[in-house]
Amino acid sequence: MSNTLEISNLSKNYGDFQLKDVSFTLPTGYIMGLIGPNGAGKTTVIKTIMNLVMKDKGEVQLFGKDHRDFEIEAKKRIGFVYDTPNYYEHLSLKRLKNVIAPFYDRWDENIFMDLVGRFEIPLNKPLKKFSKGMAMKSSIALALSHHAEFIVMDEPTSGLDPVVRREMLDFLRNLMEDEKKSILFSSHITTDIEQVADYITFMHKGKVVFSKTKDAVREQYALVKGGNELINEATKQHFVAVRTGAYGFEGLTDDVSQTKKILSNSAIYEKATLEDIMFFNNIKTKAEG
Repeated sequence: MSNTLEISNLSKNYGDFQLKDVSFTLPTGYIMGLIGPNGAGKTTVIKTIMNLVMKDKGEVQLFGKDHRDFEIEAKKRIGFVYDTPNYYEHLSLKRLKNVIAPFYDRWDENIFMDLVGRFEIPLNKPLKKFSKGMAMKSSIALALSHHAEFIVMDEPTSGLDPVVRREMLDFLRNLMEDEKKSILFSSHITTDIEQVADYITFMHKGKVVFSKTKDAVREQYALVKGGNELINEATKQHFVAVRTGAYGFEGLTDDVSQTKKILSNSAIYEKATLEDIMFFNNIKTKAEG
């Protein structure tokens, strides 16, 4: 299996924030969801991949080659979709396309026009009059019209209404019928990631908590609920974090089989969502000071 993206021990120090030894791999033909709360380091990772931020140490490989040595060729094979498209707002999409297209040897006008039609994007309307959803669709159309093999999306569904978000997620699923394409999808909207991602990389406070297949995450984590009498200093050690209330406790475990051995059938076990995992990891971080 070839890899579209390989990151090893990536670090960046901003003083008040540090990216610390980030490592993960995206195999070709899959979607990876890069999740984490705001400030986790997701955008810094993406900007480093695109060589918009200089790393302090570590390695980033795109299509098997160093992302800096290979930068010009690599970017011709990448479609980059920003969270907030930074366009010349006085231009129309047609005029903007005419500016961008010459930079790509493989620009395909037929693909661009097909996407414009599919997304119902006005070509001659000033971009400053576009809605957030229309601007994002325009960004995707531009990113995909040069036969991009790797799509990098930074918070693409943030701020979109539910209908547009659903349309975009459906489009990404259909896009992956081409098994040669790969997508890195950064988002704090975990429900979107759960719908489309094959792999999950969870970042928190500049570090990777885990990077694995979505199925592996589902098998490893569980939300456990029960009476407060089941929780003490010994049993707490089997949870990522626990919170208690008047009617019992709720906790996240990353070792379901061991937790069941300790609590047996005295507790209720539910599949943990990505939101559950993020929430309880945040509780853990706060508890650790």
